Amino acid sequence: MLIIGCDYHPSVQQIAFVDTQTGDYGEHRLKHSDGEAEKFYRGLKLSGASVRVGLEATGHTRWFERLLAELGYELWIGDAAQITAMRVRKQKTDDSVAKFNRPRRWGRTKSTN
Repeated sequence: MLIIGCDYHPSVQQIAFVDTQTGDYGEHRLKHSDGEAEKFYRGLKLSGASVRVGLEATGHTRWFERLLAELGYELWIGDAAQITAMRVRKQKTDDSVAKFNRPRRWGRTKSTN
């Protein structure tokens, strides 16, 4: 399974991921305006990957939630205040938020399967 933590912004998302089968991990910054984010997630579907995405609750993710549902991906949405409270280091950067948002850190609140 590919587990992705996503720090979502209206124009871009910073992701951190780990493949639980191979141990591979990494980070990407994906733009929305040029379709880069959508191409990335559709490409994962073509590869046959099982995917779980975790992100903080926000009001600007409707298209992204629909895309993940269409692709059959699992979506975990966490309460931003609770996630921030669990974070040990208080300095906020996009990549640190994405790493922390990997769904293994907090409970399942919503699934779009």
